[in-house]
Amino acid sequence: MFNDFVPQVSLGFTAFTATNLDDIVILLLFFSQVNNLFKRQHIVMGQYLGFGALVLMSLPGFFGGALFPRPWIGLLGLVPISIGLSRLFSSNDQEDQEDQKDQASGNDRPPTNNPLANFLSPQIYSVAAITFANGSDNIGIYMPLFASCSWQRLGIILAVFFVLVAVWCYVADRLTRVPVVAETLTRYGNQVVPIVLISLGILILIDSHTLEHRGLTALTLTLSALIVGMLLKNSGRMLAKEPSEV
Repeated sequence: MFNDFVPQVSLGFTAFTATNLDDIVILLLFFSQVNNLFKRQHIVMGQYLGFGALVLMSLPGFFGGALFPRPWIGLLGLVPISIGLSRLFSSNDQEDQEDQKDQASGNDRPPTNNPLANFLSPQIYSVAAITFANGSDNIGIYMPLFASCSWQRLGIILAVFFVLVAVWCYVADRLTRVPVVAETLTRYGNQVVPIVLISLGILILIDSHTLEHRGLTALTLTLSALIVGMLLKNSGRMLAKEPSEV
């Protein structure tokens, strides 16, 4: 039993580290954006939700099948692109004003301690969507890894995976508390996050060979145009409301 346990722990650690090193950078950016509306628990829950979805999508490899070809999975790159574009279109000044209003009226709005309400928050799903999109390559690695496992070995590897998700979140959170790292991320985080998310989405599309298929390329361009159109429309509405509010 022990002779089989140690190699599987080592295998799980190696597989997770090799496929999630880039997640540290994304988590650093997430934790640098923590405020009254975007909390640490949102990041941790979203990370677990997104990674759990990756594991679920990889389980067909254990049962000897596959759900989606890799080029189709690459379409998930549009998720971080859309979130990055929405952050570029949004006004940082408005976010600051909202934070000030929340702080000023903190006594009028009781804190929500309902776990279900927290779990249903859009912040969690945003983190989960980016985690899932960024991990599209993980599926290609986890499927053959799971295919060679017995039930016992699969359980050990998954336990290692989900423990390391917490370790990744803890390390990223601690790094943002280092003065130099925290100051840099606080000063440039709002400008860097959208660029990183958009770049991440483009890399996912390229690395998944999605753009090598004419049909998927057309679908990608169509969805991208729809996303930009919706963001421009929402931005126009916000600009139209500003004079009346002043």
